[in-house]
Amino acid sequence: MTYAQTRIVSSVVVLAATLAAQQAHAANVAAGTLIQNTASASFTTGSATRTVDSNAVTVKVDELLDVTLVSKDSAPVSISTGSAVLTYQLTNTGNGPEAFTLTANPTVSGNQFTTTVTSIAYDSNGNGVYDAGVDVVLPSGTATPSVDQDKSLTLFVIVTGPSAMTDAQTSKVQLAASAVTGSGTPGTTYAGKGQGGGDAVVGASGASANANGALVASVATVGLVKSATIADPFGGTQPVPGATVTYKLVATIGGSGSITDLRLTDVIPTGTTYAAGTLKLDTATLSDAADADAGKASASGIDVLVGTAAAGSTHTVTFNVTIQ
Repeated sequence: MTYAQTRIVSSVVVLAATLAAQQAHAANVAAGTLIQNTASASFTTGSATRTVDSNAVTVKVDELLDVTLVSKDSAPVSISTGSAVLTYQLTNTGNGPEAFTLTANPTVSGNQFTTTVTSIAYDSNGNGVYDAGVDVVLPSGTATPSVDQDKSLTLFVIVTGPSAMTDAQTSKVQLAASAVTGSGTPGTTYAGKGQGGGDAVVGASGASANANGALVASVATVGLVKSATIADPFGGTQPVPGATVTYKLVATIGGSGSITDLRLTDVIPTGTTYAAGTLKLDTATLSDAADADAGKASASGIDVLVGTAAAGSTHTVTFNVTIQ
């Protein structure tokens, strides 16, 4: 046999086609996969061709710990006096199933107001929208369910805004995720902690990620202006006894969003008498009695419940009194 007659051939023994299919659909070979490899040598001695195989070498793939986290909100989420929901997407970019611990931080540098984080939940029904009472709230300190390789989990952070925020102020909430198995400098190894009994190795992400969700305050404001016009008994505008004073209360809703339970009240001034049947809200005449309509009036004052009012709207209440 001569060296020129000898050639070495390498072959993958364990399901090469299966591994190729896995790599076509996923970034990484699954943790715990056994990769086996043998070599063969063929040669000619005399008139005979012979082949010999090497021993098989088996490598068990370790678990790679990697994760990404992004905000799923296409624009800042509006927040007013109630709660708001920020949506994030966590993707396990490692090669084995992994759970992740979550932390929400509402004190991001540059915030113009600070929210209160009331809960973190995950999308248990998979519709991408937070459903209170349906989606699972994660108690403080608990981890997400195990997320399979190359799969994603939609997360929700529910917050409430402070009463002191003003319209158009902005704020952010940072959500952070870390692999339960471990995180740290890329390449850090957790012996025996990987899927399938191998090691777990921290990937390029450090096995942790964070993303900011954005909020914008949508706070309506109320401006109230009162004016009076006078009609005296002689066709003039002098405030003499017997003259009628028409009071006008104009509420203008500014900012954005809407307000609820808007109520306008006024006291009948001393030295005047309320003119029965003159109470109006915008163009609607209201009865003086406390009944089904929005207002009531008496010798002591008027009370009108406007209710819900949207930013940009204006509501006017008028009533008459007579100077005694």
